[in-house]
Amino acid sequence: MDKLKSTLEKIEKIDGKLAERTQKRLDSLTKPQGSLGRLEELAKQIVEITGKDNPPMGNKVIFTMAGDHGVMEEGVSAFPQDVTPQMVYNFIRGGAGINVLAKHVGARVVIVDMGVACDLNAHPDLCVKKVGYGTKNMARGQAMTRKEAVNSIENGIEVFEEEFQKGIDIAGTGDMGIGNTTPSSAISSVITGKPVEDMTGRGTGIDDNGRFSKIEVIEKAIEVNKPNSKDGLDVLSKVGGFEIGGLTGVILAATSRRIPVVIDGFISGAAALIAYQLKPEVKNYMIAGHCSVERGHRIVLDYLGLKPTLDLDLRLGEGTGAALAMNVIDASIKILTQMATFQSAAVSEKIDK
Repeated sequence: MDKLKSTLEKIEKIDGKLAERTQKRLDSLTKPQGSLGRLEELAKQIVEITGKDNPPMGNKVIFTMAGDHGVMEEGVSAFPQDVTPQMVYNFIRGGAGINVLAKHVGARVVIVDMGVACDLNAHPDLCVKKVGYGTKNMARGQAMTRKEAVNSIENGIEVFEEEFQKGIDIAGTGDMGIGNTTPSSAISSVITGKPVEDMTGRGTGIDDNGRFSKIEVIEKAIEVNKPNSKDGLDVLSKVGGFEIGGLTGVILAATSRRIPVVIDGFISGAAALIAYQLKPEVKNYMIAGHCSVERGHRIVLDYLGLKPTLDLDLRLGEGTGAALAMNVIDASIKILTQMATFQSAAVSEKIDK
């Protein structure tokens, strides 16, 4: 608990002092004011987060965290639980979507076992921070103990801090865990106060009957556990997942280091909600990578006040949306730092009438 507490204490509110100066710089560039829209907003946010006029973007890191879920006993997924470790090995071999897209944008991928339900073969590219062998079935009781919830967040903080020593300019979140849209829907419903039906989609591709059954399972889990919507640790422990806790830790650790963190899809959105409950100031350090097809994701983003950078009908997870968004964010900083001003380019400015 000490590590979580000290991390929360380091998180500062963004005071906005750099906003005006950055806006003047953007307005002086050889373009009509505001004509690069969202790119200008992103550049200003990155400057405010980092406190640097020329923030570096060379070290991009995606944290892809894996965990299994006891609620799989209720038949909430179209895929078997065996897929979780199989996909972790795929990440290690470099054959997954996140590997391809991370390479495309120049990011490194950190693969973390937060709670896969088996022992994975040791590998130099696998970071093991296992809290347990999957969570318990949340439809029948708590997914994890409160201590395990704290451990999962602190393990996420540890992973970030270890990678921070190698250099991180911007972080992204990603996940792997068959069945994890179920706890994510539960978390999102509890914290936002929206009905479970509004927050629950098809996950890996279940049909209508499967979705209705999934909704019933989530409603049962919330009724059985009665999570306190104002207590992020209580929500995580009762209806969460180990990888969701780990991603919460990454978000908090990045924020404490004034590192911008790009949130991927729905599962990362659930982690963002937990982080926000623990420390509301994190909201201004987060950038929504995209808006997922998963129906509850837009509700989560609206609740957090985050505008998606991309909207590409993605629903893979792994950090793929975060990786793609990093490319846009990188472009926004290059606009800010490399584009000529009217004065330096000897270009006439707008005529005031």
